[in-house]
Amino acid sequence: MFRNLLIAALAVAVVGTGVWGYQQKQEKNQLQITANNTYQRAFHDLTYHIDQIEDELGKTLAMNTQRQLTPSLADVWRVTSLAEKSLAELPVQELNMDDTEKYLFKIGDFTYRTSVRDLNKEPLTDKEYETLTQLYEQASSIRESMRKTQATVMQGDMQWLAQNDEQRENEPSQSSSVAGHFERLNKSVQGFSEVEWGATDSAIRNLNGELKEALAGKEKISKEEAKQRALDYLKLGEGTSVQINDSPKALEYPAYSLSIDDPDNQANYDMDMSVEGGEPIWFLQDRQIDKAKISLNEAVNKAQNFLERGGKEGMQLVESTQYDNVGVLEFAYVQDGVRIYPDNVMIEVALDDGDVISYVGRGHLIHHQEDRQIPEPKLTKEEAQAKVNKHVEIQEDHLAVIENDINEEVFVYEFYGTRDNDTYRIFINALTGEEEKVERMKDSEPEY
Repeated sequence: MFRNLLIAALAVAVVGTGVWGYQQKQEKNQLQITANNTYQRAFHDLTYHIDQIEDELGKTLAMNTQRQLTPSLADVWRVTSLAEKSLAELPVQELNMDDTEKYLFKIGDFTYRTSVRDLNKEPLTDKEYETLTQLYEQASSIRESMRKTQATVMQGDMQWLAQNDEQRENEPSQSSSVAGHFERLNKSVQGFSEVEWGATDSAIRNLNGELKEALAGKEKISKEEAKQRALDYLKLGEGTSVQINDSPKALEYPAYSLSIDDPDNQANYDMDMSVEGGEPIWFLQDRQIDKAKISLNEAVNKAQNFLERGGKEGMQLVESTQYDNVGVLEFAYVQDGVRIYPDNVMIEVALDDGDVISYVGRGHLIHHQEDRQIPEPKLTKEEAQAKVNKHVEIQEDHLAVIENDINEEVFVYEFYGTRDNDTYRIFINALTGEEEKVERMKDSEPEY
């Protein structure tokens, strides 16, 4: 009797395991189908957006009025952004698509910068028109390549997940595969002649290049000096373990990469320090952060002491936010009562013990000047405030220097105001009265 019951129980278990396995397989297959469909959609969206870029660029070449040209250039920028988003959604991470990504970025950057300026006062130059012509011809070549790839996808019923597995296994891409098509696309972009980006070329943002220029000529330090400076900066003992290497070649500026083990506090640090000048560019502490024991105001004091200890004087807190048990603080340099927002540092403070756990100083290193030339405002504070939306109640004001949407420094009045339950920061040009920028201030994140 017992034997029969045992056999029956085992049979039920086997059947149950089979049913469970079948369900798991079905769910896995369904997830794969969903993922493949998502990749297919992103790919066809990318192809469509490439078509649109060619069309919109072609339109700009036939236009003769600035009123029509500005929105058309803005459309090129908008569609290029959509193409970048679609490309980012595809499983091509193992492929070298750097040139294609940079090319799309530069098209978007060029058309955006050109569209936001007053083309009636500063019409397209001959060089910029030639740039648009080149971009149109090259967009046509990219569109043709994408159409061939699309035909391959539609004829072969290609599975994107299988393609992704092949990439991870470093298998050579077949010429007929989608990976092969993408690699050819990237090589075709490499083959384009260097585009003359006209008046906007020097404005294309390259933070690494700006940092290299800012540090150039300063006294170089050795690895041993960098190690000692890091320990002093973080107030760690001589016995602390430090590994130091040259930074990756991808960085344009020479730097040392440091990995620091602090067993006493169960923490690790990663840091980049410049070879020229021996300046910490950024660092990050990795450890478990416990429940908050200090206030955000106390964290601000800890951060200010940290800055003063590092020789960063004249820095003023301009924004503070709390996320869980971390205070996120932005400091800007102040000259003659004017906040210089590009000259800034970002600091994170752990609210369990007041440790500075993160620091980013690129802005200060690139933009700091002891005697910056600041003009006199042409508008009074009252005249500038009259330019602010009448529904916003002003609570606070400052003079400041900010960067506008095309990375140009602008002298402004900065107004903090409220509307209903929201707080806004509004920047009015102190020379022209134009509204330069409006930001909605973030609230502290609640704990969940």
